[in-house]
Amino acid sequence: MEFLVHMEVARIAEGPEAEAALRAREAVRARELADAGILLRLWRVPDKRENWGIWRAKDADELQTVFASLPLFPYLRITIHPLASHPNDPQIGRGIGKDPQLGGR
Repeated sequence: MEFLVHMEVARIAEGPEAEAALRAREAVRARELADAGILLRLWRVPDKRENWGIWRAKDADELQTVFASLPLFPYLRITIHPLASHPNDPQIGRGIGKDPQLGGR
């Protein structure tokens, strides 16, 4: 199952050095999750401490477990939007991401 996820990062009161260390650990964890096929895409929002991403997990419970493994988790405000295929998705019509629920279209 895929999810569209919005994350806002709160200020880290421990200071810039602590934040830099957390962000370095977060980058390593993000790469691990990408390599595992869980974190599919990630976009930052310019001039803000937030991002949008496409994540894949068995269900919302599994996704919550993944988020809890993020070093920045205590500082994140996370909004999760489950995604479902749309019959008018142009990628499905091109044979990309065929959805068996839509009869293989």
